Amino acid sequence: MALGTNHVTTTTAATFIPEIWSDEIIAAYKKSLVLANLVNKMSHVGKKGDTIHIPKPTRGSASVKASETQVTLIAATESEVIVNINKHFEYSRLIEDITDVQAQPSLRSFYTSDAGYALAKQVDDDLFVLGKSFGDGDGSDWTNSNSYYIDGANGIAAYAEDTVAPSDVFTDLAFRELVQALDDNDVPMEGRFLVIPPSVRNTIMGIDRYQSSDFVNGRGIETGRIGTLYGIDIYVSSNCPVMETAAANSASTVDIRAAILGQKEGLVLAEQMGIRSQVQYKQEYLSDLITSDMLYGTKVIRPESGLVVAIPN
Repeated sequence: MALGTNHVTTTTAATFIPEIWSDEIIAAYKKSLVLANLVNKMSHVGKKGDTIHIPKPTRGSASVKASETQVTLIAATESEVIVNINKHFEYSRLIEDITDVQAQPSLRSFYTSDAGYALAKQVDDDLFVLGKSFGDGDGSDWTNSNSYYIDGANGIAAYAEDTVAPSDVFTDLAFRELVQALDDNDVPMEGRFLVIPPSVRNTIMGIDRYQSSDFVNGRGIETGRIGTLYGIDIYVSSNCPVMETAAANSASTVDIRAAILGQKEGLVLAEQMGIRSQVQYKQEYLSDLITSDMLYGTKVIRPESGLVVAIPN
């Protein structure tokens, strides 16, 4: 069976050969994750089945205790969320023997880093697109009850297509109103985060109450984290998806991208198989076939815990 022509040769790569791929790829994968590091992670490694059932308990309320009366029992109204383990992605390279012989370590470092980055990007992409299921969203598009855009100096407004203009940039007022929206949904303060596209970094850094991570004591440097605003950690990711292209939006000359304001328990990443790296010698090509793959699922657990913010790029 032909494997195609997209393989590494001495022409396409004058250096490299794989030795211990797995550890280096896993390290690169972990280093490249942004949104996946901020959500609830569940390990399903070694377990059978293609679904995970996650209990979703509802909040109770306190009752008045009158003298000489029984306590008031809270009715059990728990539900569950089903996570399908249906995302299987791989990264493969075919390395010819002659490349192996003539290789230097530098290209090996590139390919292991590239494999980790590619798989991490895919996981983050799958988590970002869950913003379509926030609020009352059904996952089909970005228009839902928890999607907003920044209406100039007026704060936030409900997102709709053909609405966001290049002047609708991030503001202090808009951020405070977004935080209020989470507060109104009774979303816990602990574990909140904001992930923004790179184009918003300079705007946020100009807000008076922004605090750079350089001045936050007792916190290690995390992937993508640039600082805090009103106690919420802010991260930058180039994976923030395009909600509308410039060509599709009559109100804008630039793409519109999605920023995510969320909370850790709102999304889940369930891994049934973490990164697995395998090498098989293909005699017909005198080459090593090197593949890294992983199997996982993603799901919105609490739709009220996340907001999408449409940002002009």
